[in-house]
Amino acid sequence: MATVELSFSALPVHVRTARLIVTAVARRSGVAEALLDEVRLAVGEACSRAVEAHRRHCPDEPVRLELSGAGRRFEVIVSDTVPEDGTATAIPEVGTPEEEIEHVWDAGTAELGLAVIAGLADDVDIESTPKGVQIRMSWPAEADAPA
Repeated sequence: MATVELSFSALPVHVRTARLIVTAVARRSGVAEALLDEVRLAVGEACSRAVEAHRRHCPDEPVRLELSGAGRRFEVIVSDTVPEDGTATAIPEVGTPEEEIEHVWDAGTAELGLAVIAGLADDVDIESTPKGVQIRMSWPAEADAPA
């Protein structure tokens, strides 16, 4: 299968569309029906994390996905373009207890999302670069998937 590339605006409403597309491509690539819910949930978590990062730091940049079914694996790469210049990952200055609670909640939610992804995907690699974060996930696929 060739690589399918998808990019979408950093809006939460587009996460559902991305999940539907990824699930259809996974099915077409030969991922077992029993794993499709895991694919859908993991991709939803990764896309939600990227959308939130973009909304905070670069709302005009699209979130990017790459889907490929090479050999006996179906692979999804979710990429954001939030630069690693310290602004996206540094702990912000907080002035009030409400702002502090919001920051702690956001950091904990992001870590929980990554833990969920790691539990759902068969193989996960998270890479932070100066250009952004890439979450690479893969699942087994049958070799005799429909063309």
